[in-house]
Amino acid sequence: MVVSDTPTPRRARAATSVIFAAHGVVTGTFAARIPWVADHVDVGAGGLGVALLMPGLGAILAMPLSGRLVHRFDLRSLTRVLMLLWCAALILPSLPTSLLGLCAVLVVYGATAGVADVAMNAHAVVVEERYGRSVMSGFHGFWSVGGLAGSAVAVFAARHDVDARVHFAATTAVLIVVVLAACAALIPHRPEPDLAAPPAFALPTRAVLAIGLVGLCAVFAEGAALDWSAVYVRDILGSADSTAAATVAVFSVSMAVARFLGDRVVHRFGPVATVRVAGVCATAGAATVVLSSQVALVIAGFALLGVGIAVVVPLVFAAAARIGDHPGRSIAGVAGVAYGSGLIAPGVIGGIAHVSSLTVSFAVVLGLVAVMTAGAGLLRPREAAAPAPAPAA
Repeated sequence: MVVSDTPTPRRARAATSVIFAAHGVVTGTFAARIPWVADHVDVGAGGLGVALLMPGLGAILAMPLSGRLVHRFDLRSLTRVLMLLWCAALILPSLPTSLLGLCAVLVVYGATAGVADVAMNAHAVVVEERYGRSVMSGFHGFWSVGGLAGSAVAVFAARHDVDARVHFAATTAVLIVVVLAACAALIPHRPEPDLAAPPAFALPTRAVLAIGLVGLCAVFAEGAALDWSAVYVRDILGSADSTAAATVAVFSVSMAVARFLGDRVVHRFGPVATVRVAGVCATAGAATVVLSSQVALVIAGFALLGVGIAVVVPLVFAAAARIGDHPGRSIAGVAGVAYGSGLIAPGVIGGIAHVSSLTVSFAVVLGLVAVMTAGAGLLRPREAAAPAPAPAA
């Protein structure tokens, strides 16, 4: 790898953490203002459900292009440009006044999210290589913190009737300043100059697809819990709206805490054992949600589910980066498989609930986290290759 003018690993790690948090702020900000967007477009639940599938479509279409971008451009410069575009994309959902227009901008929104996500995770892999130990889980912990911060500010703005167009524009302006400052401390990085470029549009290989499916199970469970846990507690258990909202907060906080602790656990026990134990936690949590009728136990189940799936996606990205000569391509493949599932999970859960029940929907989540546990062995680090013999003089 060709690297020059490199900041210290500690400084690059801090800057990368800020980038992950900024990405999460955009996601959390938009998610919390979806009711405003729906009212602005004057669309019902059915139309809104269709619109919310569009970010997933955009991400799935754009992520396969990311491997070529990571190969062609300096990773620090690429991350800077794509993160600035992602921050600016926050403004888009506040502009349309029709369902068709909203669907169109959400495709762009999702595509921008996808390519920025691949770039920042590719840079996170470079930072992790410099450290020589797991630090990926902490980066995703900062993403969770950013999402919580963005949603908290959005709730405050909504309660004070701040127009989302103003809110989104102000948030974008602040994030642009933050991203520009953070990107100055990222690590410049290009692949070896004699390494052939990956295809412009690369589908995941079989090995990447297998790892991506482990991530799919975790991300699907995360998307289902974030968007439907409150509905489950309110409608299935008959709890108050405040209790339902608290369930989402408990799940989100449990994920964030587990991610910040995850690197230490991975460093001590390795990725395979970590995911197996985490999978048992997630399976027990999902089973508690499905089988219990006690509100406190169900909330605890969602918390345990959050702890169990928290470290899986960071480890999936780290495992993908070890496949082949093009880490960016492998990361893009995993992201497309895993994050695509997360973006469609709310619609799938709703569809299952419509034809059956929400309890059956979370039984599907239970099955997926069990599969995730069984696939832990796919994340095993490869043995380092023996050094080549020195050429004869």
